[in-house]
Amino acid sequence: MNTFESRYAQSPKEVKQMDTSALRENFLIENVFEANQVNLTLSHFDRYIVGGAMPVGQKIDLPNPDDLKANFFLERRELGIINVGGKAIVTADEETYELEYKEALYIGRGTKAVSFESVNGNQPAKLYINSAPAHHAYPSKKVSKADAEIVELGAPETANHRIINKLLVNSVLQTCQLQMGMTELKSGSVWNTMPAHTHDRRMEAYFYFEVPKGQSVCHFMGQPQETRHIWMQNDQAVISPNWSIHSGAGTSNYTFIWGMAGENLDYGDMDHCAITELK
Repeated sequence: MNTFESRYAQSPKEVKQMDTSALRENFLIENVFEANQVNLTLSHFDRYIVGGAMPVGQKIDLPNPDDLKANFFLERRELGIINVGGKAIVTADEETYELEYKEALYIGRGTKAVSFESVNGNQPAKLYINSAPAHHAYPSKKVSKADAEIVELGAPETANHRIINKLLVNSVLQTCQLQMGMTELKSGSVWNTMPAHTHDRRMEAYFYFEVPKGQSVCHFMGQPQETRHIWMQNDQAVISPNWSIHSGAGTSNYTFIWGMAGENLDYGDMDHCAITELK
């Protein structure tokens, strides 16, 4: 059975009062993938949807939850997908796309039917999904790492040597507001998005994967002077409010997918926080 959950937005004042349980309930998405299901979580921060589809031995369809009050899921939305499992086949109306591991697909507004299947049921696809409201219908397009804009940042000395793969961004293809990419940490590096930043113009969501068995990632959130943390496991996602930092440190290196939407498409629109000023 598919799942759909709606979560309200919270102010910094509310989050200050939250204990561990409340933080996890409001921001952590623990079950992204379940066999032959599409699990979706709607955040009231910019009406952003985070989810996952995991077809095992059968084709599964992108549902149209009643809460969206739409004739079909993408009637007024756009969709981004990054495959973090076995080889996948995604059908968007009459077009079919094959996605290898870590390949991305953008599906534009107005696409009426989307379905997912695995090429090999013994190696099921795991299709990580982000969606945002859209004002225009841009063409659907597959994006591989070879098509991505790639940036290398950090250094081994500061434990944040990483490769940023900008996949579904406006320097690669046209979108309304959705942007997605993938950051791969080098061996020996554990810190992502450090120095941290906020951007009131956009919310964000992080999905952590390739976290080795027995290891975890500590995700940091909150205002720069009032930070909180959430311990996360492999294949879990977390919602980051517009006013919050979003950074993490793992007990090993790992990979994470960032997705965001909001007021602009300027990847560099960040309000940086000095490391020594975080509290």
